[in-house]
Amino acid sequence: MTDTTTAPSETTATGERVTHSLVRDVRLPGGAGVMALVTLDNGLDHTKPTTLGPQGLAELRSVLETQQARAAAGEIVAVGITGKPYFLAAGADLNAAVRVDDRADALALGRAGHDAFRLLGEMGVPTFAFINGLALGGGLEVALNCDYRTVASDVPALALPETGLGLIPGWGGAYLVPRLVGIEKAIDVILTRPAANKPFKAKEAAEIGLADALFEAADFLEQSLDWAARVLTGAVTVGRPEPADAETWQAVVDAARGRIDAVVHGSRPAPGRALDLLALGPDVDRDTAFAAEDDALADLIMTDELRASIYAFNTVNKAKRPEGAPDPKIAQPVTRVGIVGAGLMAAQLALLFAQRLSVPVIMRDLDDDRVAQGLAHVHGSLDKLVSTGRMSANAADRIRADVHGTTSLEDMAGCDFVIEAVTEILDLKKRVFAELETIVSPTTVLATNTSALSVTRMAADLKNPERVVGLHFFNPVAQMPLVEVIHAEKTSIEATATAFAVAKKLRKTAVDVADRPGFVVNRLLVLLLGEIVRAVEAGTPVEVADRALRPLGLPMGPFALFDLVGPAVGLHVLTSLREDLGDRFARSEGLERIVADGIKVVKPPVAKGIPAEVDPAIQEVFGPAGGPGALDEAGVLDQVLTALAVEIGHMLDEEVVANVSQIDLCMILGAGWPFASGGIAPYLDRTGYSEKVLGRRLLPDGVANVPEGAVR
Repeated sequence: MTDTTTAPSETTATGERVTHSLVRDVRLPGGAGVMALVTLDNGLDHTKPTTLGPQGLAELRSVLETQQARAAAGEIVAVGITGKPYFLAAGADLNAAVRVDDRADALALGRAGHDAFRLLGEMGVPTFAFINGLALGGGLEVALNCDYRTVASDVPALALPETGLGLIPGWGGAYLVPRLVGIEKAIDVILTRPAANKPFKAKEAAEIGLADALFEAADFLEQSLDWAARVLTGAVTVGRPEPADAETWQAVVDAARGRIDAVVHGSRPAPGRALDLLALGPDVDRDTAFAAEDDALADLIMTDELRASIYAFNTVNKAKRPEGAPDPKIAQPVTRVGIVGAGLMAAQLALLFAQRLSVPVIMRDLDDDRVAQGLAHVHGSLDKLVSTGRMSANAADRIRADVHGTTSLEDMAGCDFVIEAVTEILDLKKRVFAELETIVSPTTVLATNTSALSVTRMAADLKNPERVVGLHFFNPVAQMPLVEVIHAEKTSIEATATAFAVAKKLRKTAVDVADRPGFVVNRLLVLLLGEIVRAVEAGTPVEVADRALRPLGLPMGPFALFDLVGPAVGLHVLTSLREDLGDRFARSEGLERIVADGIKVVKPPVAKGIPAEVDPAIQEVFGPAGGPGALDEAGVLDQVLTALAVEIGHMLDEEVVANVSQIDLCMILGAGWPFASGGIAPYLDRTGYSEKVLGRRLLPDGVANVPEGAVR
């Protein structure tokens, strides 16, 4: 028997970082017998997650076959499996999946996972997974294939994220989850949570039945072994839910399919394939179910959506070290933050800064009522966090004590970082900075949260324009992960470094953006919305225009997006961009009337989680539908994609960002562009718009698509 606690670090010629399966025998307490304990370990520290590729799977299968023989010989009474510190496993090696260029190889990859993992359910003795750390995708499926599971209380994430990445849980997850937690909860695990990128924490996983027992992290393995011994001796019994009858099961699947269709509209195949697997029903046998998973996985590996998803995943991952960011060592320390304004955005910023930076924050507005409203929003948000268990009462009290309000700009004197969040009027923002310059220290960084205005012009009349930097947050501030860091013509490297350092402490993904109108997200998003209203102004029915972008897989239709950002804000940014960039950005008299009259543009959603649809009554403000300028859905989509390709070409020529992947990063994290599309560039490439409009691909063949010549 191998008795090893440290695996060698090994990377194969194909790029696989091999995860080894290390075995040691453990004598269980209470005379329960000997367990063979397998530890998954890639030989690297906690910064390099354990993943499962072809060679690692082959080794795991071999090790488990040996334990199966030992079990048959009576040498062991159980098999356990756990991981190196902080990880059970972070899932399959996705980069290995995108290197596959033949469906036969994709099918073999699925079967390799099943061949290894199913041994955990067919060992001949009970098997236990001790989930000591992160367990995602194939990593969680290792545990699901075992007979019993324990989880450490500090495990931050357990999830099957595959359908959000263009795959399905293909190593047993689609078959096993509904049998462990029931079909309704399985829909949440396999479809709902991945769509929201919301993994389970340890306690949640135990509550729904993904784990059978929850133990404190300090002595997790010791407690797990003791629990396993008591299961083996019969002192502990673990119940499983009775599966729903076939009719009830199918009704749940059908209802989920209706919800998925209302959101996804067929724009990506993975959710539908997952539902097809669940629709096999409660009576399907394991062999049939696993074979169906193999086929679905092979088909999906050979899709552009999967390759685009992995490109998006890698792009977001790389952004943890922002491209173009200055050396963080030159960032100035931030010990006190000032926020000019006390409206909704300012209050959200105050809460975030106080929570993540743990420094005093002061909000300033023109009168006591506005200040009081801003503080009330902060306090109300804290109360909600405490009541829902997402924050302790002590932490909330600390933040309350750190957030102050004032009507005097002079109270900003002691701040070393001040961000303005006042109305989007250039002269007003310039006046705020001019007043601040006479109050704060010469080294204080002045940031603007402007969504589209020129940071260079904002700073132009200051004595020290180099201290001004853009720090564009997105609404809602707490949830949206992106911050655009805008360096103006004279922004110093120190101010830029400070902005990036602040964004990192706020746990945001920061992207370095040049000071060009609309920056990245608003420039493209508002252009898209402008093309929709342009089509409607020309006679396209509003309902046709609202449906036209469904192939993009966006989280909501264009009019729901108008409603979310606020038609007045959308109109303001559209007008601003038209003034700076010309008629590529539409003018809409109908939109102007909607804003002037406060007309609601969407109907109430038909159900929670279903995007709102346009209210057909707003057709009246745009004029009658029809006529020679009216377009069908394909025509509207063509108009939008052409405009986006043109604008991205301009943005790359203007060097708004370092490369097109930074545009994709912004659209994914700042505009909700789905991972399955890879952002905007992969979609324009695979639909031919890049070459048709710009004469070139935006990304090399094979980076975010199945390469030419691959065998599907």
